[in-house]
Order: sequence, then C-alpha cells, then structure tokens
Amino acid sequence: MPKRKLNQHMVARIRAEARTFLIWDTHQHGLALQVRPSGHKSWKAIYSHRNRPRWFTIGNAAAISVGDARKLAGRIMFAVAEGKDPQAERQAHRSKGTFEELCERYVNEYAKKKNRSWWQSDALVRKHLMPRWGKLHATAITRSDIKAAFASITAPQVANQTLKALSAIFNWAVREEIVKVNPCAQIERHETRSRDRILADSEIAEFWAAFDEAGLLAGSLLKLVLLTGQRPGEVAHMHRDHIVDAWWEMPGTAVSDLNWPGTKNGHGHRVWLPQPAQELLADLPEAGPLFIGARGSTIIPAKAMAAACSKLAHATPHDLRRTHGSTITALGFGRDAMNRIQNHREGGIASVYDRHQYSVENKKIMETVAANITALIKGGPANVITARFGHKT
Repeated sequence: MPKRKLNQHMVARIRAEARTFLIWDTHQHGLALQVRPSGHKSWKAIYSHRNRPRWFTIGNAAAISVGDARKLAGRIMFAVAEGKDPQAERQAHRSKGTFEELCERYVNEYAKKKNRSWWQSDALVRKHLMPRWGKLHATAITRSDIKAAFASITAPQVANQTLKALSAIFNWAVREEIVKVNPCAQIERHETRSRDRILADSEIAEFWAAFDEAGLLAGSLLKLVLLTGQRPGEVAHMHRDHIVDAWWEMPGTAVSDLNWPGTKNGHGHRVWLPQPAQELLADLPEAGPLFIGARGSTIIPAKAMAAACSKLAHATPHDLRRTHGSTITALGFGRDAMNRIQNHREGGIASVYDRHQYSVENKKIMETVAANITALIKGGPANVITARFGHKT
C-alpha cells in the first residue's frame, strides 16, 4: 500500500479507483486514508491487538482535516500502547442502550430521512414490541424472543409488517456496528391472502356514520380518502398550499418545509377534489397542513380508522382507497382511468401536458364517483352510470 506524507491539497486531489484502497500517512503511525470507488474518503486508525488487526474509523475526510486526523490517531495509538482496544470499547459503548433507545436512534438518524412511511412501521413497533422489550438491552433480544412476539400478533398481515419493521431496525443496527447480527433473519413470515377488501354498498353508510363520530380532523381525513381514492398517508399530509382551484397538486418529491413526504412512486400527481370533498375542506384549517392533531403531530390514518370503526367489520384506510378505485371501474371508466387517478406506477402521467390533457375526463370521473358514494351514504341506490369520456383539454 502506498505511503505518503499527506496534506490537504493531496487528499483533495486523490481520485477513486475501481476498488477501495488505502494510503498510509508517513507522519503519523497507524493513520490511513481510505478511498472507496464512490469517491468517499475516510480516515482510519489501524492497529494490532492480540496479533489481530483492528480498524478504527475516525471519520469523513471531507469533515476532518489532516492535522486533526493525526491528533485523533495519535490518541488512539496512545491508548493501544496502554494495552487498550479502542475499537472494541467503541463497539461496547454503542451496544449499550435499550431497545427503545435503539428504535429512537433508527427513526431519527435513518428512517425519517430515507422512508416517507416511517411512521407506519414505528407505530407497529411501538404497539406490538415496545411493551415487551422497551427496557431490555437491544443486544439481549434473541430469535426466540422475536418468534414469541410474532406468534402473539393474531392478524397475519400485521405480524408480517411488524417483523419487517423490526428487521429493518436490526439491519441498520448491524451496519452501524451496534449489534453483530440481525436476530430476525430466517424467521418465516405468515402466508397471507391477497389484500382485496372493498366496502360493500351497504357498509359505506355505516363507515361514514362512524367517521362522523371520530371528530372533525380524523373523520374528515378518512372521508377524503374514500372520496378521492388517494393514498391515506398522502391525504394525512395534505397541505393548503397544494390545493389550487379545487385541484390537489401533489409534488412527487418531499417538501420538508411543508411536512410533505412526497408521493409513494415519486411522481407528481394532480387530482380533482369533487364537491363533497370541497365541502369537507371548507371546515378545515385555512392554511398550512390540514391534519395536525392536538399534540402537534400528523394524524395517523390507521389509528384513526381503528378508533372510529372498532364496532364494524375490520377494514383499513387503504380499503377505502381500494373501494374508490373499484367504484371507478364499476362505473365503466376502466382500469386505465383508475390507475391514472390513483397515481399507480403503471398508470402514471408522463408529463404536465398529459395531466392537463386528461383533466376534463378526470374531473368528470371524480364527480361521478363522489355522487355514487354520496347516494349510498344517504341510503339510496348506487347511481351507476356507465360513461366514457374522450381525451379533451
């Protein structure tokens, strides 16, 4: 491996190669610059403990100067000379902490930055796992513990989702060297049926009445999912700034200042808000995010649905979206129209021109579906009208 008396100018000029490589500093014993194929550069202090090499990551070379890296490496080498093992001590320190603390770190350091639906997984972990393991050391949780917790969740789909959320936490913990292995590995998931639940015509009025009793914000959120067919998590993050002349215009990417997570597929989306939806919105905040609860956090659709509909047949917020999509096809508009309106990847709109090309048709579809749902809520028969509209601007 090459050795050089490193300086800032030299570090900046070093280029990445096809494989990761090291450059040793001749000024400070044990200090090396690691360069990855991606171009990322980091400082390493490499020493021997009990005749085995140990690598201590000092930090990002873009943030730590050569001089500071030498000082830190010098401290590490001094500790080694005293018979200590700094890397082992770091791992032991990181391994300290409860499962609850591990989950907090995962959410704040990783999930919120990488996963727009992080709160759904976090809710499952807090409900099903935190009461069991919150105060346990994360490293003490075994496969047997996980199997027991998995078996205690009666709903197969919920159990699978909870296990998936837990596995993501431990995978991150392995990468961060907090734990050595993921204890969720090779635990078999439950077999589940296809998620095809839609509300029957006779159920729509019952669920709507339950939404009326759920409170203004929670009830309106669930009603809007049914009336618009949009993803529950996206409805929960609806913002006044994105509503323009009764069109809800959703940016595909996250807008942190507006607490908007972005759409699931990353594609911008534009959906007409039918008259019943506009009437609901008239009673909601005139500015800012619409569904912020008393504690200052976004209302979680699944929690709102569970609380509102506990006495009814089981259904989820996504079942409301699925009911809307099924109504579109039942009214004769076709699967392409459903995919387009619900922003499915296979039916996404390719350009701004296309979005406006379909605007007249989409508006008519949304109003017709809303009229059909409203008729069922009022106790009348479904107003099924088969119609197909041309693509007009």
